[in-house]
Amino acid sequence: MATPAGPRVTRPEAVVSRTLLLGWVLVQVAAVTGTAGVVVPYNLTWKSINFKTILEWEPKPINHVYTVQISHRLGNWKTKCYHTTDTECDVTDEIAKEVKQTYAARVFSKPANATSYAGEPVYTNSPEFTPYFETKLGQPTIQSFEQVGTKLNVTVQDTRTSVKRNGTFLSLRDVFGKDLNYTLYYWKASSTGKKAVKTSTNEFLIDVEKGENYCFNVQAVIPSRRTNQKSLESSIECTSHEKGIMKEMFFIIGAVLFVIIIFIIALSLFLYKCRKARARQSRKENSPLSIA
Repeated sequence: MATPAGPRVTRPEAVVSRTLLLGWVLVQVAAVTGTAGVVVPYNLTWKSINFKTILEWEPKPINHVYTVQISHRLGNWKTKCYHTTDTECDVTDEIAKEVKQTYAARVFSKPANATSYAGEPVYTNSPEFTPYFETKLGQPTIQSFEQVGTKLNVTVQDTRTSVKRNGTFLSLRDVFGKDLNYTLYYWKASSTGKKAVKTSTNEFLIDVEKGENYCFNVQAVIPSRRTNQKSLESSIECTSHEKGIMKEMFFIIGAVLFVIIIFIIALSLFLYKCRKARARQSRKENSPLSIA
């Protein structure tokens, strides 16, 4: 028997499925329309030395602007570099407050001329960054040195950081304390064979050969770190035995000249007094006798 033809009845579950599919398509279209022309930031990188910290990213903006937010794990997001056309942001003032915290940042992008941007925020998260363990160490300097006989004394000057307390910038030693070590590399000026000694202070006192000239430089080291353990080496300084001899001769000549000057002054005073005594004696002998 033939089945009678009639109007096709749509099942309720099919209607619901189609409605949901249509809604999803409309949302996707709206999202694409809202974010059209907005470039997503990428390659977010931390650049930090002595806690001076810059966040960098790409690409260079054409028709859009960036805004940076930064926060540590226990804090709230703080906005930096609002609507900038740069691709870097100095966040030193935030991370220098608590250098042992772990920080994250995010860079937002939006159209430059959009007065009311209705699209979803477009942003990229940075890697996490812990300044105390990751900032690069600045190049130290040799404050002073002196070679006396078989001893060479070298004093290291800490570099200054961007961490400020009570209006004063702290040194590396102020921030890292005993975590900070120094390595001294030294060698005879007439050879290339280097030796190395370490200290947890800023002073070195090493044994050397008398009469030999030595060259040396220093390097800051934090052994407990996994990365960025060492700074650049300082500039090279050298002792000069000839300079020491000249210095001694200078003092000897100066002392001799001082004695000669004192002798001349004393002799002049003595001769002056002798002349005065003779003059008085001469006046007495030449004066007329008084008549009784």
